[in-house]
Amino acid sequence: MVKSITISVSPQLYHWFVRPKWFTKKYIHDHVQSYFRFEGRSVLDFGSGTGANCSMFHPSYYVGMDPDAGRIKYAQRLYPHHQFKTLENNNIPFPHESVDYILIIAVLHHISSEEISRYMKEFQRILKPNGTIIVMEPCLCKSKPLCSRFMKWYDKGEYIRDEVQYMRLFQDHDYDCTVLKRFRKCFLYHELFFSAKPKLQN
Repeated sequence: MVKSITISVSPQLYHWFVRPKWFTKKYIHDHVQSYFRFEGRSVLDFGSGTGANCSMFHPSYYVGMDPDAGRIKYAQRLYPHHQFKTLENNNIPFPHESVDYILIIAVLHHISSEEISRYMKEFQRILKPNGTIIVMEPCLCKSKPLCSRFMKWYDKGEYIRDEVQYMRLFQDHDYDCTVLKRFRKCFLYHELFFSAKPKLQN
């Protein structure tokens, strides 16, 4: 189980204080929806937490997964029309080539590189041939030392990386990456927003 994603606060507190609607819309949804259209497209929200991002997607095409069973339970109560599943034993129970998009928002900086490597093949297995991984993570930046120091001090994630390191997580597993945007969140968080696609095999 990806224990490192879990932060020791109740699902209710996490949802209302870490993922309030206005904050989530401004710093996540508006960015994602300015680059991608999801109508009729299947989406896996990997590390979905309490389901704050599910409102971007039609319930018929969305599945949220998280290792924290408490958060999954709470998400299902909040959004009864969407589907949520507890992530167990590092397994993603999806058929081959069944997913158009994998959404990974503020998850990777809680997971070691070794653990992420175990998911990369699974991501490739479940993505459709033209499928895309959408990633948004706090990012260390040499030109913004104040942001970097603040994130290291304040954030619960033990694996905040710089841009090159995030790219390598995917490139080393045969993904092509495209940086979509770099932006500041609440002045002190430097965010990296990028997409990754499995390289086409000859």
